[in-house]
Amino acid sequence: MTSNLAKAGWRFKQPSVIPGFGMTLGFTLAYLALIVLIPLTGLVLRSASLGFPGFWHVATDPRTVNALRISFGTSLIAAVINVIFGVIVAWVLVRYRFPGRRIVDAIVDLPFALPTAVAGIALTALYSRNGWIGRWLDLIGIKVAFTPIGITIALIFIGLPFVVRTVQPVMEEIRKEVEEAAATLGANRFQTITRVLLPGLQPAILTGFALAFARAVGEYGSVIFIAGNLPYVSEIAPLLIVIRLEEFDYAGATAIATIMLLISFFMLFVINLIQAWSRRRYGYGA
Repeated sequence: MTSNLAKAGWRFKQPSVIPGFGMTLGFTLAYLALIVLIPLTGLVLRSASLGFPGFWHVATDPRTVNALRISFGTSLIAAVINVIFGVIVAWVLVRYRFPGRRIVDAIVDLPFALPTAVAGIALTALYSRNGWIGRWLDLIGIKVAFTPIGITIALIFIGLPFVVRTVQPVMEEIRKEVEEAAATLGANRFQTITRVLLPGLQPAILTGFALAFARAVGEYGSVIFIAGNLPYVSEIAPLLIVIRLEEFDYAGATAIATIMLLISFFMLFVINLIQAWSRRRYGYGA
């Protein structure tokens, strides 16, 4: 049977000039188990102590449902907006040379280095009723601070670099000659973007979207200041988990966290399926 598998080309361990497969695989599995699998398993087991009726009661509680809706809804909207404008920012940084380009490129990474609490305070100061921007929006009846709109703005702020830094390297590999060839064949700018550029960028765009969305769902520091934390209005799920912990309701907190974990895993799984389809469809990646 071993010989038949060998003839069929099946290998558990692919031949490589670099030794150490067993050691590195063992380290990888142990690292993932300690850092990811064991904590998540403990989370699920702790929430299981409620039993299915108790878990279902927490999951269907109106306050929990509303907090999850706000967290995932604002995260989805922010990720979509970041995809649109993140691709534009990456395009400008890759395709054009202008004074101050390096400064703009560095500013993109600012949300990575800036403490989230500082970002939340700054955004609240800008978009509150007395803020530089909020006072003008208030004149036309738009309230940003202490509403889901403010949460979305905070999530856009912290998620934009993920899209830009994911799309930018792939965009740099697309040579200008490809666009020029499309133009010589009669394609207009819209056709060049939709039929030549976007297919090659689609896997990177989906990756940036997934990263921005995942980052936004779990965001806490930059949101709690501008959200106002009003139950049923602007209360996010991570804050509700903290509230349950402060009430010593550990099982309820882990139940909400488990629900967030399941929803996030399902959405990221769907995104990965779309990425795999995109690579097969357009022939990018293995």
